[in-house]
Amino acid sequence: MAKTLELQFGTELGKTARLSLDNPKEPIDEAAVKQAMEQIIAAAVFTSAGGRYVEAKGARVIDRNIVEYEIV
Repeated sequence: MAKTLELQFGTELGKTARLSLDNPKEPIDEAAVKQAMEQIIAAAVFTSAGGRYVEAKGARVIDRNIVEYEIV
């Protein structure tokens, strides 16, 4: 089972950009995530094809289960 915290940002061109973080510490502290996203926006260290990040749109935890089968 693999979990990822996906941060979703609005860009200056109206697109949505995403940052993914593997193995987030749970339970997720929503206030801390929002604060971190605001700091990322203020620092302007990330850009995307849609331009600079200008707003925090959302965050979600994605939980994937991987089952491998041996093919003989």
